[in-house]
Amino acid sequence: MSVKSYIESNKERFLEELFSLISIPSISAKQEHKPDMEACARRWTEVLLSSGADRAVVMPTKGHPVVYGERMISPDLPTVLVYSHYDVMPVEPLELWKSDPFQPEIRDGRIWARGADDDKGQAMMQVKGFETAIKEGLLKCNVKFIFEGEEEIGSPSLEDFCKENKELLKADIILVSDTSMVSPDIPSLTTGLRGLAYWEIEVTGPNRDLHSGHFGGAVANPINVLCKLMADIQDADGRITIPGFYDDVQELSPVERDMIAQIPFDEEKYKKAIDVKELRGEKGYSTLERNSCRPTFDLCGIWGGYTGEGSKTVLPSKAYAKMSTRLVPHQDYRKIITLMEEYIARVAPAYVTVKIRPTHGGQGYVCPIDIPAYQAAERAMETAFGKKPLAVRRGGSIPIIATFEEVLGLKTILMGFGLEENGIHSPNESCRLDFFYKGIESVAEFYREFK
Repeated sequence: MSVKSYIESNKERFLEELFSLISIPSISAKQEHKPDMEACARRWTEVLLSSGADRAVVMPTKGHPVVYGERMISPDLPTVLVYSHYDVMPVEPLELWKSDPFQPEIRDGRIWARGADDDKGQAMMQVKGFETAIKEGLLKCNVKFIFEGEEEIGSPSLEDFCKENKELLKADIILVSDTSMVSPDIPSLTTGLRGLAYWEIEVTGPNRDLHSGHFGGAVANPINVLCKLMADIQDADGRITIPGFYDDVQELSPVERDMIAQIPFDEEKYKKAIDVKELRGEKGYSTLERNSCRPTFDLCGIWGGYTGEGSKTVLPSKAYAKMSTRLVPHQDYRKIITLMEEYIARVAPAYVTVKIRPTHGGQGYVCPIDIPAYQAAERAMETAFGKKPLAVRRGGSIPIIATFEEVLGLKTILMGFGLEENGIHSPNESCRLDFFYKGIESVAEFYREFK
């Protein structure tokens, strides 16, 4: 029986097992879902064991538990460590969902549910690809699995878990399916991720909210000051003005820029999809360069004063914002956090008090395309999709990938099967059925190719 035949013969069972996991609302951000997190972890151990793992256990951390599984053939063979996460994003606003987010449905050739793509769907592709490889006699390496329950809240416990279990997690390469492809017609492998630094900032003026008629013009308005501080972080060309910010940014080589230029990209379609008339970004770079290979600064939220119905003539006491920078490989998020704090302390005016607090961050990552595991993934996807995948850098961040490199000393192959149209983190998340099965096929073929 071939890989395709095995998948075809078992595709309904594969879906049933996926649905058994999707139906558990494993929302890591909400304390009331702690029992669901534990139930989902236990269910994953059952799926791993039935799929061919010799061992699968739930292991505690300071937060939500980790699922660990393994199939060890021989200590003389290479070992692949498969990483994924079983937690999902909250589902609000619930009224925008066309069906219950935790009651998966098949409609229009898609699976509709929270976690259909990110990341229960893609994790199941890994596990069922592993099963298929075993059944077809393709598995010629050891395989370990580590599925965490805190990816959607920044993986606060996983670094310590890795440090405490370095011997257990010893491997030759890490394989991850938690990224996306260029388009349904253009398979791709992610070769780079941006890093991230994130802060909250508080600006305080008077000791209480004031009457804007009595005090306006005499007392600084914290919202006005905050807006000015934030606006000044970027200049008219979209460059970040913080001294030292670009010190470690490696400019794109002509070869890299040429590779990016070859990626099919319809700017008009891109604008139409998000309903904007014009695009905006750092001067001198293309849209695909800006959103994958260049650092950025963004306000993620800003508030203060009166925001209720009607009007209230108030000069607020406080204003707040959440802000982030996406960082490129070689920029250290810890250094950027310090540079931002020093910059704000230097430019903050004396007529307000400014407090800035970093909340989380992570390093960027670059995967070399000349290592055997990458080339095995490339050949595997070409077999499944009928086209050689492009090597593409992505603008998002998966901080734990850089942590794996720092703590475990391992490179990661980002072999993802998501699509922009899948709407991860949004209402009506989905995954194409044909991509679910092609993902399984790709993983099985990876084990054929990896030596």
